[in-house]
Amino acid sequence: MTSRLLQRSLGSPDYDGIRQALRDDTSTPVISVRGLEVRVAVLPLFTHDGRQAVRVSSTQPLTHVLVGVDSATGTDVTLLVPEVSAPRVLTLESRDDAGLVGSAQVTITLQRKWSVFVVHHSHLDIGYTDPQGTVLRHHLDYLDAALRLAEETASWPDDAKFRWTVESSMPALKWLAARPAEQVDAFAALAREGVIEVTALPFQLHTEACSTEELYRQLRFTSQLQHRYGFATRSAMHTDVPGAVVGLIDALNAAGVRYLAAAHNWAGRSVPYLHGGDKLTRPFRWRAPSGNEVLVWFTDTPHGMAYMEGNTVGLTDSYELADDLLPRYLSALASRGYPYGPGTFGWQGPDAPREPYELDVLHLRVQGAHADNAGPSIVPASIARRWNEQWAFPRLRSAVNSDFFEHVEEHHLDRLAVHEGDWTDWWADGLGSGARPLGYVRRAQSALRAAETLHTLAGADATEQIDEAYDKVALFNEHTWGAANPWEDAEEAGDSGGLQWTRKSSGAYDAQDDAADLLHAATRRFAAALSGESPGPLASFAVFNPGTRARTDVVRAFLPRDVVPVDVPIALVDARTGERVAHHEEYVDPVDWPTRPIGRHLRAVVPDIPGYGYARIDVVPGESQAPEPVELDLGGVIENEFYRVVYDVREGYISSIFDKTAGRELVNGDAAAGFGQYVYDRYATAPHFNHLSGHVGAHDRTLLGDRAIGRNATIVKAQRTAVGEKLVVELQGKGIDWLRTTVELHHGVARLDLTYQLAKQGTPAKEAVFLAFPFASGPATAWELTGGVGGPDVPQVPGSAAYMLPIRHWIAFDDSELTIAWATLEAPLVQLGTIHMPYAPFPPTLDKEDGTVYSWALNNIWDTNFPAQQQGETTFRYAVMSAAGVEGRRLGALAASGLTEPFVGALLEGPAEAAARTYVSVDHPDVLVTSIGRAGAERVIRLQSLAAEPVEVTVGLPGLLRARVSAGLARGLEPAEVTGESVKVRLPACGVAAVWGTCE
Repeated sequence: MTSRLLQRSLGSPDYDGIRQALRDDTSTPVISVRGLEVRVAVLPLFTHDGRQAVRVSSTQPLTHVLVGVDSATGTDVTLLVPEVSAPRVLTLESRDDAGLVGSAQVTITLQRKWSVFVVHHSHLDIGYTDPQGTVLRHHLDYLDAALRLAEETASWPDDAKFRWTVESSMPALKWLAARPAEQVDAFAALAREGVIEVTALPFQLHTEACSTEELYRQLRFTSQLQHRYGFATRSAMHTDVPGAVVGLIDALNAAGVRYLAAAHNWAGRSVPYLHGGDKLTRPFRWRAPSGNEVLVWFTDTPHGMAYMEGNTVGLTDSYELADDLLPRYLSALASRGYPYGPGTFGWQGPDAPREPYELDVLHLRVQGAHADNAGPSIVPASIARRWNEQWAFPRLRSAVNSDFFEHVEEHHLDRLAVHEGDWTDWWADGLGSGARPLGYVRRAQSALRAAETLHTLAGADATEQIDEAYDKVALFNEHTWGAANPWEDAEEAGDSGGLQWTRKSSGAYDAQDDAADLLHAATRRFAAALSGESPGPLASFAVFNPGTRARTDVVRAFLPRDVVPVDVPIALVDARTGERVAHHEEYVDPVDWPTRPIGRHLRAVVPDIPGYGYARIDVVPGESQAPEPVELDLGGVIENEFYRVVYDVREGYISSIFDKTAGRELVNGDAAAGFGQYVYDRYATAPHFNHLSGHVGAHDRTLLGDRAIGRNATIVKAQRTAVGEKLVVELQGKGIDWLRTTVELHHGVARLDLTYQLAKQGTPAKEAVFLAFPFASGPATAWELTGGVGGPDVPQVPGSAAYMLPIRHWIAFDDSELTIAWATLEAPLVQLGTIHMPYAPFPPTLDKEDGTVYSWALNNIWDTNFPAQQQGETTFRYAVMSAAGVEGRRLGALAASGLTEPFVGALLEGPAEAAARTYVSVDHPDVLVTSIGRAGAERVIRLQSLAAEPVEVTVGLPGLLRARVSAGLARGLEPAEVTGESVKVRLPACGVAAVWGTCE
């Protein structure tokens, strides 16, 4: 009684209710007398002798007769009629011991002859159901079991043999490294035979959290499996996460993968059917701007709780249950858009129309139990064996993932719809639930590119260490960010939230530390490789630009006391021109910092450093010590040659950014929020309820319990130094102990830098922090995605998330007079024009303002999986640039470069012979060099295009002797003609390529 009471009170879905809904929705009441009901379902069931099935159910046992054809007695019976080629009307009579209860006319209709590919797998949550290590060990045990089950069923009919798809390849890689040779050989043989399939993604990723290089590197093992074990990786599975970035298409293609099985868990936070998702047919061809495609099959929540589709129809339970439910499911697919009615699963039901499924072939996922991280079971294969003995159609095949796609590709490819663009993730808001470690990970993504480049230029091969650091980054971007009940702190199972988050977040901090260590080492190695032995100035720095474009920017470098005593006045000289470079010094006093290296932190603006090159800056004796900062008036105004910035202390935001070159104000002074204003939202929903959002809808602002802004602003520092001007403002606000805003302009740098540091108070309350950036501009015209560029006119996969954007680093605004670019380092989530409620269907809370970016810096709105609260000091950095006549994508990339590709100051042991050097160049303004790596004796120049069309670029590499070019970042190498130390490379639209060069 208690369980029924709770079930009926809380309205959570259960299998009994779901299955009964399917029975009711796929049958028709034909007789109803004296409280007795008879229902009929004409189903796609065919016997081997050419008959088709009619299911009859009654509320009490009766004898059911299709007059002149077949009869049976019971409450649920199957009657067989000769297969029809046109509708045929028969009479049904239902009788009890007293005689005829009732009769009805039943129309026997044509039915499809289905082929069902049953794909057995386990959804990998690295955590959620148990601490991470426990989960992974279980998945290794599952592979042991898969080998045993494959051996047990080896003599079964081919369609019924146990087959296993490794949904996420990480367990397979760990298993192959941990098992005896004979077991590894057996596994590889089964993989070559198609009994086991290892799919391409190492784990289930929030792909929008990945950098482009990271995404490609996570697929590098596919070639290793081919070379070492002799089996190819043909398909990928993307499970649970409702969306993926457009760059995934090119990355999969580069790894030789053409098939993707996606399963989207809506979990109450997704309403794709309100944004065109009802038009997304399956399967479909997903195409990137490059022209590359993957063939996609997807399921979602109303198709059967996403990756539990086969479980829902009984394929994990018993033959009898599957015999009852599977034909009904197929019948529903053929006749209606979704097989279950709205609300069946307890979430926001699909109330939009959807066309029935068109094909007679189905990909049906099944797990060994009704749970995440479920192990393999012989039950699905046993059901397939008995089923195919009993029925000719539907034909069940125990299959691996790619079996289905090969069938569709051979028989149906030309009739499939093509969809282009980003498939924006509805769960991306979860990225804001771990804002501090996420920021560390995003810094690591940038540092790793510079670290690998500098190691390579120094002649060192750090590929293995770089890959390992990227793997740690990717593990943080894996979709399971915490336990099922993350607010609990048990030692096992779904309540182990404290343990799981400790391990998850520590991985992010480890990744950032590894990246910092690698960059630290690379800088020293680079300096050592350049250092000469001849006497020279007091010291020298090689200032390296890890960005593609030449630029003037700030370098931060440390001059140790033991290299130049701190009491010796110094000056900086540009070795290229002999001109002095103004600098600012900050002395590390051993009294204040006895635990840190003693010396001087130098800051200088170095002009025109070439992309992927350096300029030598010499340290020479100066006439006097560097000047102390000049204290400015506390009126809140700073400026350089390019901008004048005004901070309104009374209101607590920037009131003006005036572009002196364009003669134009960049801030929309009439916007609802001020520029850089702190906005804190609290929601009237309760914490500590698993999947609460599945029961909550927001159609207005009712659930917006409170909205507050930063107050009591005080300017605590206003300074001018030799390198620029700075304002530091401290504010108070709800949800934080303090907020510190730093506004900086540097001499000679046409960019405004903004840093927000806040001390977050921990609370389980549902909350969100936004920083507002209202531009005096029209709507955004382009934004950076992982492996692509988005925009209002750029195609998206129908049903993509619409109210938020998870970007990489920049957004651009173009009009006929001026281009404005906004960039972010740590915080990838944005909302454009307004702030939406974080509950479906995500209504706006403000009138739309086209030019406003709301940076969704952090939030605590998830009810499961993601952390239940966050706290501590957290930093968010942004940049703003503006220019006339510069295309938005180019200015966006340049603005982001100041954040993600800061100059590196390498202290030389002796002056480098060359005053400057460029290591690689590209001649197309839309093509970026993302890093330089090493493969044996070759340098690997990785390229990425921002252009919406294919482009040809000339890549210059001093000393280039021979070159090969790959269409991706690793595979398909083709020889290329070298002309004058350069090679021409053709990149597809928004595509990537790599040049593998042998140099002198």
